Amino acid sequence: MPPRTNDNEQGPVPPAPDASGPGDTSPEPGRPGGDGERTGAAAPGRARAATPRQGQGGDGGETAVRGADAHGEPANGLRARADDTPPAPRLPDPAHTARPASCTAHRHAADSPGHGADAAGERHVGQGPGGAGRDRADVPEAGAVRGRRVAALRRFAAAARRGRGLHTASCAVLLAVALTAGSVAVGGGRDGGRAGTGTAAAGAAVAAGVLTVGDLDAGVRSLQAHLRDQPRDFRGWATLGTAYVEQARTHGDPSRYPQAERALERSLALAPDNEPALAGRAALAAARHDFTRALDFADRALEHNPYSERALCSRIDALVELGRYDEAAEAATTADRRRPGVPVFTRYAYVRELRGDVRTARKVLKHALDSAATPADVAYVATALGQLAWNRGDHGTALTHYARALAADDAYLPALEGRARAQAATGDRAGAIATLERVVARSPLPGPLVALGELYEARGADGDRAKAREQYALVDAWTALARAGGVDADLDTALAAADHGDAEEALRAARAEWDRRHSVHTADALAWALHVNGRDGEALRYARRATATGYRNAVFLYHRGMIEKAAGDDRAARDSLTAALELNPEFSPLGARAARAALKELEAAR
Repeated sequence: MPPRTNDNEQGPVPPAPDASGPGDTSPEPGRPGGDGERTGAAAPGRARAATPRQGQGGDGGETAVRGADAHGEPANGLRARADDTPPAPRLPDPAHTARPASCTAHRHAADSPGHGADAAGERHVGQGPGGAGRDRADVPEAGAVRGRRVAALRRFAAAARRGRGLHTASCAVLLAVALTAGSVAVGGGRDGGRAGTGTAAAGAAVAAGVLTVGDLDAGVRSLQAHLRDQPRDFRGWATLGTAYVEQARTHGDPSRYPQAERALERSLALAPDNEPALAGRAALAAARHDFTRALDFADRALEHNPYSERALCSRIDALVELGRYDEAAEAATTADRRRPGVPVFTRYAYVRELRGDVRTARKVLKHALDSAATPADVAYVATALGQLAWNRGDHGTALTHYARALAADDAYLPALEGRARAQAATGDRAGAIATLERVVARSPLPGPLVALGELYEARGADGDRAKAREQYALVDAWTALARAGGVDADLDTALAAADHGDAEEALRAARAEWDRRHSVHTADALAWALHVNGRDGEALRYARRATATGYRNAVFLYHRGMIEKAAGDDRAARDSLTAALELNPEFSPLGARAARAALKELEAAR
């Protein structure tokens, strides 16, 4: 049943902007703090978070929503139709659609990179003794930042392979330090006073613009400078924490997460239960794959501000990643009623795709693309459409969408990664390798690292096997860094280790992840880890669960078919493997080849 919107759902009218200054230590009773700069969280890939939109005050507080009905509900959401056909979104006028900041969605490893320029120099907020801040380092150039990150990962991976008695936890801490380029500490100044009205307004404007500027890193530096002067600005600290979450995602640097946590805790210490910080904590928890806490923080934020776009989006993301798809669909409908726009529409489309309704997902994304008003929005939504086409095996259409995304932003990493996979599928292996080498040089995340390693293996030239092993070792190094930053990396570990590492470690990680959440991706990872450990009877139960929602994924079908073959169910195996190859004939350089070989064996045995 398509979601029904604009049905005059009873609820509070979005609050007016809070005029209190950043020096206030708590929000005005009954009036939540501003929604602030929004980053959603959660499912790899299709989640883009929210930023201040038309109808918000300078401090991020929400004014009456443009186009709202008599009950304050926006009148431009996805509408149900009398014939129950899939709804087409009625998006805001492109001239009034603000650029949403990216969120951390962890749909799968391949979707991890996100939008944003590389740092022209990265800084973080910390505290010196007694709460006073101090300058700690100059800011390096962007090329030096990228080079230091990749070099540190390579050194860590090489040392770990040599087995020189490295202790993973301690080395990960050192690695995190190496990857944090430059830093300027902004501490808790000791002014002890309240900001004047003029300064408060200026601070609110700084906070409101951080996640909407083209250069996130420059926005962060501006906010840091503001917080040196106004350390009691709880909204500023909340925005800074959320910006660090975004930097971690765009730069592939999990060492940012502890910095984000400190900034958000600082905000909550100044103003307990303020909504921007609670929504920021939801985004941070989701970025760390702690989706239960993400849901809790999102719900708490929505108690204070039901129209918080960031919290609404984080709530959808958390429910999706927990495998609670019916509730996620309801949450998407609610979010559409309250805050329609690109962040909500993309999540709505993904929920529909997970339930097998690709037609509606595509329609919603096309409307979102038609409404995109900035290059960032075009790149983001076009990439989502490319991924949808890729999943259906329509590689030509996928390349067209990725080309549109890269025309808008030629450095957008998810589009580059998607283009590389489509290039490989259409026979351009050299182009695919060159593109993925460019991606991992900037952001060495598990998805593109594994994809590049498999392309090296498939090519099989001199030295390619060693190159592939290096990529897989870098996954281990990234995992260590992620864990040092408080990230639950078990899903990434399980998938990479099952195919290219330690089978027992893959099963340990997959079981640990399943204990936390029951999504289709977790079910697939556990099924495959059980399979590589020779436990196919048990694996089959989870493989069936991974394909039970209607979500069509060639990798899932391939895994299921191989498990069925190993379990002795040849007929089911033929059906699953055939379905995988019909859906997406080149879903993986190594997997598709293995699927064809397995089908050949099955046919010969008939």
